[in-house]
Amino acid sequence: MKRILCLLLAASVILAISPTLAENVDDSLIVGIYSTRTTEIRPLDPKERDIVSIYGMVYESLVTVDDNGLPQPLLAENWTESGDGKTWTFTLRENVTFSDGTPLTAGDVAASCNYLLTLANGDDVAARGFYQNIRYIVASASASDDRTVVVKAKRPYYGLLYELTFPVVPASQVDVASPLGTGPYVISSFEPANYIWLKTNDFWWQTHPQVKEIMISLYSSNKDLITAYEYGRVDTAFTRSVAASQYKSGINSLSITYSTRQLETLLLNNTSYPLDDVNVRKAIRAAIDTSLISTNVYMGMTVDADTPISSSSWLYYDQESTFKYNLELAQQLLADDGWSDIDNDGVLDKVIAEDKVKHLYLRLLVYEDPENDVRFETANMIADMLNLLKISVTIDTTTYEKEQETLAAGSFDMALASFQMDVAPDAGFMLMKGNSGNFCRYVSSEMTSLFNTLRTNQNRDDYAYTMQAIQQQFANDAPFICLFYRAGAILTRKMYTTVRDIREFELLRGIEAFGR
Repeated sequence: MKRILCLLLAASVILAISPTLAENVDDSLIVGIYSTRTTEIRPLDPKERDIVSIYGMVYESLVTVDDNGLPQPLLAENWTESGDGKTWTFTLRENVTFSDGTPLTAGDVAASCNYLLTLANGDDVAARGFYQNIRYIVASASASDDRTVVVKAKRPYYGLLYELTFPVVPASQVDVASPLGTGPYVISSFEPANYIWLKTNDFWWQTHPQVKEIMISLYSSNKDLITAYEYGRVDTAFTRSVAASQYKSGINSLSITYSTRQLETLLLNNTSYPLDDVNVRKAIRAAIDTSLISTNVYMGMTVDADTPISSSSWLYYDQESTFKYNLELAQQLLADDGWSDIDNDGVLDKVIAEDKVKHLYLRLLVYEDPENDVRFETANMIADMLNLLKISVTIDTTTYEKEQETLAAGSFDMALASFQMDVAPDAGFMLMKGNSGNFCRYVSSEMTSLFNTLRTNQNRDDYAYTMQAIQQQFANDAPFICLFYRAGAILTRKMYTTVRDIREFELLRGIEAFGR
């Protein structure tokens, strides 16, 4: 049975049975987050991960993503798309205003979108911002009247709806600090490196929240953040530190796992002998026990991912029997492929010519992380697992920058690497020939065709059907190994949400409706 660690449903059930397990929030909450680079309130160009969750309480989007991972209207009341899928028309809700009482208009939505497109299409890669992937899908946005937004798509694509989850600010304030928002809270005051103080928005278009104030305390290190939680200086702490795994749910506190978009992988160079052989890649896949790595290295702070689609996603297609750890299967795959320990030295060999023998030696590239050594520990565990298969693995440690260069040059056998996946479920950047994230040099006309089809699917059912086929093709070809998605932890003494799925960048989602 798959482990879906990010679901909050189980915690909600426990609360119903045992109300003493963390008290419900009253009218205020103190939240601690890690923040060192936010010096201005810039919702369209956030500089830090957890700040995005704070912005989500102040700024709203045209479209939101529900507990099932499906796009739903938010500032939009509804939408339609033209027959060719290139034009999407959104009708705004009536009587929505910014926090000063100024009406929201379609011009504000269009201006926010076009500002992001300008950033995303800029020459400076480092300045393209958090929402930069919008440039691949959205061509432009315009207002045909005060309540109608017309979005032109670069491709007829259901995934466009996910890209419209960006914050909306007044057209005149897209490039200024501390713009107005339409959300349940306003930023009452902000002191960089110290705090952000949120108070309820008197002009919010929905029922006012029970929680009237949220104080966000900013910490310069995860250690200081965890210490603040231990000593009761904050009610709630957001962290992705593996050290948070020691905090279990108890009588007065909850530890809630949330999912992130960070996919951890073992890349396999599909052009390097013998990894150009799909049976060798499948053997390596079968010999790696990802659940053991999760438990021993990441302390369970992961979400299963056999393919680039997380097991918590509505698009996930269960192929557990294909991906489960099976050392015997791995040994059989290699034996069937002609590998055996000819010279009895503990390493598999294969005769590839009349007088030439290939030894199964592989190099594993891993970069040093100054904050923790989880990847190095993972590399050692993988080496030990492959050693049981009689594959000799040498670990090469390098810097992050050097690993990027090596991956781009294709001069590696195996490499541990993580990818920050986009809000729109689409892994084509790492699975289509010639794309920027396809470091494995994987080439499959079938896979490319599937992604081309996916990117013309205009409705949910077709999108899901094609995504299932992509996952099946991934299982067949084994281009690389998905270890899991990273997870984070919300440590809290006060329960403030009943949403079923807590996700990175939305860690306060549900507080605006709590207690209604």
